[in-house]
Amino acid sequence: MLLAVDIGNTDITLGVFAADELKATWNISTDIHREVDEYAALLLNLLHHRSIDAADIKGIIFCSVVPPLIAIFNKLFTEYFCLAPLLVESGVKTGVRIRADNPREVGADRIVNTAAAHHLYRGPVIVTDFGTATTFDVVSKEGDYLGGVIAPGITTSAEALFTRAAMLPRVELVSPKHVIGANTIAAMQSGIVYGYVGLVEGIVSRLQKELGEKATVVATGGFAELIAKETEVIDSVNPNLTLVGLRLIYQMNQA
Repeated sequence: MLLAVDIGNTDITLGVFAADELKATWNISTDIHREVDEYAALLLNLLHHRSIDAADIKGIIFCSVVPPLIAIFNKLFTEYFCLAPLLVESGVKTGVRIRADNPREVGADRIVNTAAAHHLYRGPVIVTDFGTATTFDVVSKEGDYLGGVIAPGITTSAEALFTRAAMLPRVELVSPKHVIGANTIAAMQSGIVYGYVGLVEGIVSRLQKELGEKATVVATGGFAELIAKETEVIDSVNPNLTLVGLRLIYQMNQA
């Protein structure tokens, strides 16, 4: 079995593959203050809950946009799984040509998503990832990473609204029944959700126009389902896109 781990700024997504089949997935909160042993206890308990023996994990790959956690997880994998993990970084085969001005600036998770998107959807693809930041990554029909767009994430923007406006409460991020909010909570939900729908539609439209050809739009990340059901510009929702990309890159580096 293969353990794939995507360490993001807000959440850590984990998945276990048996051959090409994704057997189990989990999401845990990112905490740079958590110790190696704490992460290990959490991970081993998650595996046990799904009846997966840690000894059956024969390979590990991970990517991280949180530098302090790279050493933590390296130590976790070597001490608790007795395996040397593959970290997606410069020098690792990804099958992706990065055509950005400075390839080293591109987050590992965005390259992993590019690899998965090209493998699964072919043709030109726009990957929209709803995480701490909302990112749009453009993949050519050849599988090259062309560049993208970075906007504040939904939760990031909502938190700024709650903390900077004393009279506004925290609200659940769900689709309101109407665009016209009849109360403060409904009005805020409308502004946040439909505001992001407008952002997605506007940026995707501009990206499609700049590409000069129709690209498949794939959404991933925590709020992908919420936004996708409110717009027709998203063609597919794939919550496991990054995990699939990690598996593909692991296989590329075993030859």
